[in-house]
Amino acid sequence: MKSTTEEILKNLQRFHGSETIYKIPLIQTRYTEGLKYLATAAECFWLLTDVSIMAKSLLAKSYFVTIDFRRLPEDRKDSTGYEAEIQYSDGDGNIFDTHRYNVTDFPLDKLRLFFVDGTLMLPGEY
Repeated sequence: MKSTTEEILKNLQRFHGSETIYKIPLIQTRYTEGLKYLATAAECFWLLTDVSIMAKSLLAKSYFVTIDFRRLPEDRKDSTGYEAEIQYSDGDGNIFDTHRYNVTDFPLDKLRLFFVDGTLMLPGEY
């Protein structure tokens, strides 16, 4: 069962560093305890896989990739036909790529992740 958005946001604040590193078997991306919690609580293992594949493809451009998920406002949804987008950048304003989603069941309106040296993490775990 999915946790509520409020529970997820509250619990994400408690992750600082990570003692345990997990791995997505098929693509060998490592991820932290905070992302393990997020994927379980929000039932969004698809998000970990999607952003991992894209971030890995950008490693030649930067070993540090910032991943920003955001749900689009209603007026943009209507005009673009997309519900959400994920932007990949170097964190200094240089955008590498943007992926758009027609539909998403991800409960948060926005989320920032880091992909550093093959490991996906929350900013507080960096």
